Amino acid sequence: MKDIKKVFRSLEQNLRQSNWFDDGWDIFNRGAYLHLYKDSWYNQNQGGVHFETYIEGPQIQNKEFPIHLHAEEDCPQQQRFIQEFLTLEADRIRNWKGYSVIGEGYNICSRNLPLNFKSLDQRLLEEFNRLRQLEASIDQALRQVE
Repeated sequence: MKDIKKVFRSLEQNLRQSNWFDDGWDIFNRGAYLHLYKDSWYNQNQGGVHFETYIEGPQIQNKEFPIHLHAEEDCPQQQRFIQEFLTLEADRIRNWKGYSVIGEGYNICSRNLPLNFKSLDQRLLEEFNRLRQLEASIDQALRQVE
């Protein structure tokens, strides 16, 4: 089995080298668990708005893993933020292959991907680049609730 931490280090390196990354983006990488977020998204303690993925024991066993957009407890007016954001972006997300709009608790949307190690870091990079298209709407919804 491939070293998942190595895959996540490669993913982090590729994200940091992206031409958009210096525009206020940051990463929290705990081995096989990663958040991608903007500095203004209240995620300094990993409890704000962020894109998240992880591959741990249960995901390896089930041969699939999730990628999410979360708005956790540090997000101001969490439920209102989620409603404002989904008003802007639910239709676009529903049109992305494999994505589900959830809008309950802190989970805004997610997709499960098959756990195939071939080019895994590149597939994750593609998914984060897709989710990154939501940046302007996240910023707008945060401004609306702040």
